[in-house]
Parts: sequence; structure tokens; C-alpha cells
Amino acid sequence: MDNLPRLLADLTSGDDVRAEAATARLSAFPVSALDPLLRSENVDVRWWALRALAGFPSGDEIVSRLVAALSDESDEIRQCAALGLSHHPHPQAIVPLIGALASADSMTAHLARTALIAIGAEAVPALIETLQNGELSARLEAARALAEIGDPRAIPALMAAMQTDSALSTYWAKHGLEKMGLGMVYLKPG
Repeated sequence: MDNLPRLLADLTSGDDVRAEAATARLSAFPVSALDPLLRSENVDVRWWALRALAGFPSGDEIVSRLVAALSDESDEIRQCAALGLSHHPHPQAIVPLIGALASADSMTAHLARTALIAIGAEAVPALIETLQNGELSARLEAARALAEIGDPRAIPALMAAMQTDSALSTYWAKHGLEKMGLGMVYLKPG
């Protein structure tokens, strides 16, 4: 069995090759072994702890730690958390990921969208609400997510999004409708 202190030293060594090798072996230990690293002042240490956490088997402990990291002050940490949640899709993450869709950091928003797509149908009601009432950047990400999920419950919201002044919203709404077999949409004249 691997030595936990040595693996944690490798993870925080600053050597990406050693750190990546350690991530694969850390999942043999309790999740709580990473907690001190997740609380570190050092962004790089927190990032590698999250990276290791994403390699653990799915479970509530993993998801709750990844969700908590979505509120970190560092863009890199929020990005890593959102990416980790795409590998551990769970309904518990829907609300925080919806919040991340409006992130000023576009990579965090894109990775949050990817995680919501991985969650799938359970995320659709929150995505519809965001498409209808969210900030512009969040609405665009929600339209893209709904287009990729392809859930018929999104049809009315996607049709409404086609009537906006946003070319990107219209594009993703059209893409989503076409994906659901509604390539030609007839609208009732107003």
C-alpha cells in the first residue's frame, strides 16, 4: 500500500508529473485525507487536492467538497471544481452550478455548463428558469446546455429564446430544437 504522507508530498511538490501520478493512487485513502489541502492558503495546493478528489469514486463526500470549491475566490479553483463535477454529476450540484453560469470568468461558466449537461434531465427545470430570467451570459450558457441535453420540456423556453435580439441565444435555441426534431418551427403570428 502507498504511503499517504509521501503521496501528499508528491501532490503538493510543484512537480506536475509527480502530482499527477499521486492523484491516481490517493483514491485508495479516505476522502478526508485531502481536507487539509483543500483548506490551504496556496491556490496550487487546493487545485491539486481538487484534481485528486475528482479521481475518487463518486459519492456525496466528493460532491459536497467539489460544490464547496465552486465558491472559492480563485478562478482556477472554481474551474477545477466545475470540471470535477462534470465527472461526478449529482443533483446536489445543480443550484451552485447554475450560479456559476453567470461567472465573470468564462471558463468557469463553460465548465459549469458541461457539468449541468452531465447531470442531464434533473438540471432542465433550473436551466429553463435561467434561460428565461438569468443574466445574459447565464442565459447563453443555459441555452447551450438545454440544446445539448435535448429534453422536450425545454421546447417552449427555446422557442421563446429564438425571439430575442441575441444571435447566440437564437443559434443555440435553434440547435436545440433541431436536435429534438423540430427543425422547422411554425410560430403563430402575433
